[in-house]
Amino acid sequence: MTAKEKLTLSVGILVSLIIGLVVLSVISLQILTATEPTSPVADYGLTRALTLLLLFGGLSIAVGVWMLLKLPEYITRPFQELTKSINEIANHNYDTQLHLHGGEAMEQLSTNFNQMACRLRDYHNSSLSKLKVSKQYIETIIDSIDEPIVCLDHKLTLYFINNEALSILNLRREDVVGKSAQETAMRNDLLRRLLVGMDRHKVHETDEKKTEPLKIYADNKESYFQVKYLPVRMTDHEGSIKESGTVIMLKNITEFHKLDVAKTTFISTISHELKTPISAILMSEQLLANNRVGGLNQEQKELSDSIRENGERLLSITGELLNMTQVESGVLQLKPHITRPIELIDYAIKANQVQADKFHINIEVDYPKEKINKLYVDSEKIAWVLTNLLSNAIRYSSENDRVTIGALQQDEHHVMLYVQDFGRGIDPRYHDSIFERYFRVPGTKIQGSGLGLSISRDFVEAHNGTLTVESELGKGSKFVVSLPV
Repeated sequence: MTAKEKLTLSVGILVSLIIGLVVLSVISLQILTATEPTSPVADYGLTRALTLLLLFGGLSIAVGVWMLLKLPEYITRPFQELTKSINEIANHNYDTQLHLHGGEAMEQLSTNFNQMACRLRDYHNSSLSKLKVSKQYIETIIDSIDEPIVCLDHKLTLYFINNEALSILNLRREDVVGKSAQETAMRNDLLRRLLVGMDRHKVHETDEKKTEPLKIYADNKESYFQVKYLPVRMTDHEGSIKESGTVIMLKNITEFHKLDVAKTTFISTISHELKTPISAILMSEQLLANNRVGGLNQEQKELSDSIRENGERLLSITGELLNMTQVESGVLQLKPHITRPIELIDYAIKANQVQADKFHINIEVDYPKEKINKLYVDSEKIAWVLTNLLSNAIRYSSENDRVTIGALQQDEHHVMLYVQDFGRGIDPRYHDSIFERYFRVPGTKIQGSGLGLSISRDFVEAHNGTLTVESELGKGSKFVVSLPV
């Protein structure tokens, strides 16, 4: 019997009981009205009729209530079982089977559902197998790379690590994969350094090219690695891009580091060797220009001036090279003492006054009347920075123009020194590049080594300060040095 037939039968029984109750009540009332209302027979019949009426009425109500309670449950039970089975499928439990009774339609629904579950199970197993093969293939490729690679998920669980990384970290795969990288780092100093670097990279977004190489001592030798942190971003089901992990890559730059050290040593040696003959040339030029040893004609004077200018330029370049080698070799030694900002400004002006007079450049000083805090710096290094910035401002200005050098109290803990020119300006595309070694803005005709700004920034940052530029094409440039007091 189908569910529809059972429902029809139940409703029919309920209706029949109600009709029977009504008929019985009518018959009883008819009988009672046909007798004498005051006779004992009528009284007995009335009592009996009421008793039967209450009995059948109560029975009918009980049956009706029972049917009202049971019928909805009976009707909804197949749908509840279907909903439960669908939820199991949604939770990837593809072994779920549905068994509905109540007619051909319900049995057909069960058969179709079970076939669907079997097909989903087969598809899932097939897809899972393909994913496992793909994952194994990718892991094999990464393992074959001779650079250390470590993969972390967003919870800092160590998801994958290749053989090269296991080797330098001195770890075993079965001890770390699937485990917390932070817990592993508590007993592994190198991994701890990598995680600290990752946190610093996320906060400051530092360029790996500007960070110090990671020095590792392994296999009785020193190795240097450039660390790169690559965020892994994935699109979720809502279409939002979320960071799901980080890949740490270590590039072995040991050979490049050796070459860089050799280059620095070579440049330092050459610069030291050149300073002595250049100084001798300049001293000889001064003797030639001195009238006490005889006057010079116009042609000889021009040759003497050319010797002096080129000698001074060579001496400046060798000085810059020596400063650069100090920074690169890590032997930059600061000798700080208390100094007033105006003393640094005066030194830079005196060092560039001859050059300014030559190009008819007016040097303006912008120094406030209010008190400015004194600086605790290596005055020789910071004076060199201001001298270099002022020299650049003069060289990149037109004749009969002006440049400004000044200072002000930036805030309670910082003093700002700046040099401003009103020349051609610097394209915003090159605002970062001009602080790189040997970089020259395309189209620049002014001669130079391309080292001055790079060394200046290194000197300033060694004092925990900053060197920045503000410039627009056609509006000049302003170089700002911010130093802690």
